[in-house]
Amino acid sequence: EVQLVESGGGVVQPGGSLRLSCAASGFTFSSYDMKWVRQAPGKGLEWVLGINTGGDTTYYLDSLKGRFTISRDNAKNTLYLQMNSLKPEDAAMYYCAVAYNGATRLGQGTQVTVSS
Repeated sequence: EVQLVESGGGVVQPGGSLRLSCAASGFTFSSYDMKWVRQAPGKGLEWVLGINTGGDTTYYLDSLKGRFTISRDNAKNTLYLQMNSLKPEDAAMYYCAVAYNGATRLGQGTQVTVSS
């Protein structure tokens, strides 16, 4: 069974940083492209960043370039999202995602709040 468990969210002031983690199990992590998505209150899911099996990164939002970085540790079956210079508009529930057997699987999410 595919399991994705996000952690690392919290409350941070504007300009602050957080590092999110996603522990993956139930599939061969190193063989799958991974993504981070987010959902702000009252809004739909928004793709954030993706990383393929070779470590190449795709930014889905230009506003994140220079602030957010995605990485993976295949030995630990873990996906990361380093978020710097956080803005109030970055506040959302953050999920890691994998396309597995024709369906996009998400974890339970971790909440990021950006507030002074």
